[in-house]
Amino acid sequence: MIYFQLFLVYIKIGLFGFGGGYALLSLIQFEVVERYKWITDQQFTDIVAISQMTPGPIGINSATYIGYTATGNVWGAIIATFAVCLPSFILVLLISYYLAKFQENRYVERFFHALKPVTVGLIASAALYLMNKETFFDYSSYILFFGAFILSMFTRIHPILMIVLTGIIGMIIY
Repeated sequence: MIYFQLFLVYIKIGLFGFGGGYALLSLIQFEVVERYKWITDQQFTDIVAISQMTPGPIGINSATYIGYTATGNVWGAIIATFAVCLPSFILVLLISYYLAKFQENRYVERFFHALKPVTVGLIASAALYLMNKETFFDYSSYILFFGAFILSMFTRIHPILMIVLTGIIGMIIY
């Protein structure tokens, strides 16, 4: 039964997941932590951290880890990973066929334009879900974030160098 539920949950996540993995996190968190209680909030935060560190898309990596954690075996990982990828695969096939025909259509252009703010909102929602009591009042992280944001906006520092610098500063602070 859990395999079927896992498949349905990740089909839904894959189907309605616009904006990439970070935009998916709030939906994933709702389904696997709050609704089905397959994992805890702390496990979810750990899985997101591990998914960020491993190569590949965060949505697929987290599906693999959550599927394995929820079922305790590799079949859960395979089913969740397959289910989250299946809608995108089918949609890309369909879109690639029809987009060439309707690329200049004003409704298609408006639809893709309307998705941009929705994606930003979903990513912001994921950031809020990942905050817990310990990280919400961590003002050093806010200062580090806004400092990196301002530097990236007004200087030409390479993004990888910015990541390395903020990582070093974070290691010093914590």
